[in-house]
Amino acid sequence: MFRRFENLVDPYVDYEETDAPPRRLWPFVWSYSQPFRAMFGWATLLSVAVAAIEVGLIFYMGRVVDILTGTSPAEVWQAHRVELLLAAAFILLLRPAVQALDVLILNNTLLPNYGTLFRWRAHRHVLRQSVGWFENDFAGRIANRIMQTPPAAGEAMFQVFDALTFALAYAVGAAILLWGSDPRLVLPLLVWFALYGLLVRWTIRRVGPASKAASDARSTVTGRVVDSYTNIHAVKMFAHHDRELDYAKEAIEHARTTFQTEMRIYTIMDVSLTVLNGLLIVGVVGWAIALWAQGMASVGVVAAATALTLRLNAMTGWIMWAVSNFFRQLGVVAEGMETIAQPIALTDRPAAPALKVAEARIAFRDVAHHYGRGAGGLDRLSLTIEPGEKVGLVGRSGAGKSTLVKLLLRFYDAESGRIEIDGQDIAAVTQDSLRRHIGMVQQDSALLHRSIADNILYGRPEATWDEMVTAAKRAAAHDFIEALSDAEGHSGYHSLVGERGVKLSGGQRQRIALARVILKNAPILVLDEATSALDSEVEAAIQDTLYGVMEGKTVIAIAHRLSTIAHMDRIVVIDGGRIVEEGPHADLLARGGLYARFWERQSGGFIGAEAPPAPEAAE
Repeated sequence: MFRRFENLVDPYVDYEETDAPPRRLWPFVWSYSQPFRAMFGWATLLSVAVAAIEVGLIFYMGRVVDILTGTSPAEVWQAHRVELLLAAAFILLLRPAVQALDVLILNNTLLPNYGTLFRWRAHRHVLRQSVGWFENDFAGRIANRIMQTPPAAGEAMFQVFDALTFALAYAVGAAILLWGSDPRLVLPLLVWFALYGLLVRWTIRRVGPASKAASDARSTVTGRVVDSYTNIHAVKMFAHHDRELDYAKEAIEHARTTFQTEMRIYTIMDVSLTVLNGLLIVGVVGWAIALWAQGMASVGVVAAATALTLRLNAMTGWIMWAVSNFFRQLGVVAEGMETIAQPIALTDRPAAPALKVAEARIAFRDVAHHYGRGAGGLDRLSLTIEPGEKVGLVGRSGAGKSTLVKLLLRFYDAESGRIEIDGQDIAAVTQDSLRRHIGMVQQDSALLHRSIADNILYGRPEATWDEMVTAAKRAAAHDFIEALSDAEGHSGYHSLVGERGVKLSGGQRQRIALARVILKNAPILVLDEATSALDSEVEAAIQDTLYGVMEGKTVIAIAHRLSTIAHMDRIVVIDGGRIVEEGPHADLLARGGLYARFWERQSGGFIGAEAPPAPEAAE
């Protein structure tokens, strides 16, 4: 039975992705809620039915009091036994069945699947964002919003059907019951409704913004704490334990003050509600007793009115909390929308084809990109790399080398100009197909917190185990992998590497990254200081492997250690975002320009940061 209700809605159902989700709260929530429309209808009907049954029971208890008043038990049984037996059967059988259907749809169909759908679609949308988008925010804050928004949306939805719909139906039913007993009994109830509505209005106008502020403050705390944990090596190395505590305390204190503001609203609400409920009890019950004293109402009416007001008194706190919690959770959703509903800025064109690579010729045509700042990056750079050509990129930090590679991978779209692979504009093909044809090893070879095998197979998931091991051997990684083990009892290729590969040394991470790219076997190879984390002995051991991997591929290699690219077919020197020199190593040395000065100023094979500017850069 449970499984049937749990599977009424598929949270992973196919849907039409949009690059620009609704930015307003209700359209955003409704767009995510489409698969649940039918279940929302059933939940509403059942909630109304449950409320009607509860009000009906109170009414019937008043009738039972009237039946028992002034009549002997034998006469009651003789005259009303069929009615009482039917009432008992209704209470024992039909009422639990309706209640069961109500809670099954709420607890087993809606709650688990609604939050799951929210989290799945939110994660899917965020994962499509560009690298630049992620670089502009805390990973912890992004993750926190992905994690806290779905349960908040689910809780808001739950309150709608578990409390708000029920409460509305109950209130209407109460008014009808009192009107049927004596229309005058409705007057104090209507006055109470009006005052209660004003209190609800006052509460929800304040609790939404207060909740959003508190949620945003909690996300900031998460972002700062995760930032400290992620960079724990730097924290310990620089002995900044107290500094990190102060950094976190500032955010924690802000979270405390915003939460205090939110809680003040609830305190005012609770005290005001107690006063209002006192007016309700005295008004309705007192009026009912007065009518009874005048012979205008039966004892059963007084009993029903009393039971009804006491029930409303007990419910009002719950209803008010449900209403405020509903808007509080919407505040959390609104805060999460600041991340989840951001439009995808870097998108594929409609019906974009996949990139087809036959020769792997790369052409940068008058490319400029300054990250929106008007300076830095690349400045109208043109460069053609022939099929199978090995090109080394040289330049000071900030000269534009990494920008060129990021644009080639389309982590950003160039502000002007055009990049082509085999004559195809990379902005006109799908991003996934572009990146599938490029293998890259970065200087910072961060790994996924998974096993060694998972990390290597990330290059080509369909590869066999033997192909993966062969790639590891070519990257001089097999021997140290075989000796690995972790705290969970895994060993060898099954060992977990820790967050960002923290359990491995820099050289070991670099070799795992090399193995991953070797396994990928893409026609274009980008090496960004690919051997920078290796010691001389290991570097020498895999240098021949790298040369073999480069064979038949178009290669772009960024290096500060010039000896690692001296063998390249061509070396391109970039300064100020422009190409100032290019040619083979020997020709550039003979020319006596910027590259020659870099070579002369090398210390241990690295470019000296203090090298004077090249005359060509000023042109």
